[in-house]
Amino acid sequence: MMNQLIDKLKKDHRLTKEEYIALLKNRDPELSEYLFEKARNVREQYYGRDIYLRGLIEFTNYCKNDCYYCGIRRSNRNVSRYRLTKAQILACCREGYLLGFRTFVLQGGEDGHYNDTMIVDIIREIKSLYPDCALTLSIGERSYESYKAFYDAGADRYLLRHETADPIHYRRLHPSSLTLEARKQCLQGLKEIGYQVGSGFMVGAPGQTPESLAEDLLYLQELRPHMVGIGPFIPHHDTPFSAEPEGTTELTLFLLGLIRLMLPAVLLPATTAIGTIDPAGREKAILAGANVVMPNLSPKEVRDKYLLYDNKICTGDEAAECRHCIEGRMQLIGYQVVVDRGDSRALDQSST
Repeated sequence: MMNQLIDKLKKDHRLTKEEYIALLKNRDPELSEYLFEKARNVREQYYGRDIYLRGLIEFTNYCKNDCYYCGIRRSNRNVSRYRLTKAQILACCREGYLLGFRTFVLQGGEDGHYNDTMIVDIIREIKSLYPDCALTLSIGERSYESYKAFYDAGADRYLLRHETADPIHYRRLHPSSLTLEARKQCLQGLKEIGYQVGSGFMVGAPGQTPESLAEDLLYLQELRPHMVGIGPFIPHHDTPFSAEPEGTTELTLFLLGLIRLMLPAVLLPATTAIGTIDPAGREKAILAGANVVMPNLSPKEVRDKYLLYDNKICTGDEAAECRHCIEGRMQLIGYQVVVDRGDSRALDQSST
């Protein structure tokens, strides 16, 4: 019966809430392997065995928000805060380009220091120097006008994880200043403007249930983003959730497989978080249907300051070390890292 639901998802790219809940509650190693085989087949129909690099530049760890799970939350007084200058960001791009990166991801907390004028200036400079590269922003909730200005300046993609599509669960994870409705409105605006949009959620977050996970899958089914980033919840010692158990590799992989069948052409990262809780986590994620890895291009001296969760891997590595390590790991499981923006097959995602 469960195998039939996976076959149905592969064929129709959608299930009901009850069907998703059934799969989540009845999963076992045999069902998971059946799912992963289907997910690999679908991924290879669209992308072969190519793995796409995203060069991550974590340019500020200041944040105005106070999300209960996040290590750089506003009220954490133990964080050593930093901001990269435009020159430092461009230096990261220059090194990344020489290492073969053709997508840069500017990620940071919601830091008002970087106003629209500054962000637009940085975008234009990067796109002028590297016109063959895609530029992704991941800087949280902004106004529609701000998103439009960034897009007009040359930004291609925007990552904004919805975190949980269950309103009650959202309230457990966030202060009252943040709402699920506002997050969804931002995502809808980004799609209307024309961005390649990425969303996603935490796996195993405090209070999460199979029912709330089914809501996440239904929301992605409706939104049909070009990218989906999911990773296990990992507690940070300076947050209200410091004593909560972390998410599991097993459930994260199962959800990756489901998302690949739901959104066949989606760009699906094997996240740093899954590599943090499992030494072979990123490889397992690729074998469950993922096709993107995101090595860190941030300056080495700030790597250990952008800690959303504890024990994050690769904080002491140089950019070249991250790049070559990932390449070797992918080769060992039969995949190849390619120098490519990696977006063409995802552009038709909305009509899949």
